[in-house]
Amino acid sequence: MAARVSGTRILIFAKAPVPGKVKTRLIPALGEEGAARIAHEMLIDTVAEAVAAGLGPPELCGDPDPTNQAWDGLRPGGYLRLSAQGEGDLGTRLDQAAQRTLLGGEKVLLIGTDCPGLDAERLAEAARRLDDHEAIIYPAEDGGYVLLGLARHDPSIFSGIVWSGATVAVDTIARIRALGWSIHIGETLRDIDEPADLIAWEMGK
Repeated sequence: MAARVSGTRILIFAKAPVPGKVKTRLIPALGEEGAARIAHEMLIDTVAEAVAAGLGPPELCGDPDPTNQAWDGLRPGGYLRLSAQGEGDLGTRLDQAAQRTLLGGEKVLLIGTDCPGLDAERLAEAARRLDDHEAIIYPAEDGGYVLLGLARHDPSIFSGIVWSGATVAVDTIARIRALGWSIHIGETLRDIDEPADLIAWEMGK
């Protein structure tokens, strides 16, 4: 196993907020433009909270590559690093991003842009938890997770996970415990995927 590392990097996984390409389950309620607008607002808010957490420049892991013209006019500016998610399924992309960050000497917080409750305070707390835990997870109400923090790497955490299923968080926790790692399980939060979730989005603004 790799040695424990210091410093923490927030990696924000996001798709370019292009109409018809993002938040497709919100399109029946909002239309393509409306769903893309929500995705863009959540991206901006997530970056702002990540910066406010005070952990150093967050990194936008974009699909496609955030230097691509598909992101023109949509990229958050300022205090932000950019990288491409790369190829493969979600597990492969998360694994590759986590591994390179840890090999670079930093702990990692992997997040998306869908959870209004994942604010600067919770991000900073997650980083502190990694000082004395190998992993931290914030489950989502739908069975996924809104944050996974790691102080060390093992590919089993991401392989063979059914990402569209309702047991992503449970399965991930089981993988981490099978490694014998210490894990902190944070509160369960709600992400914004379905029209019914929009109430949580409005309340979190």
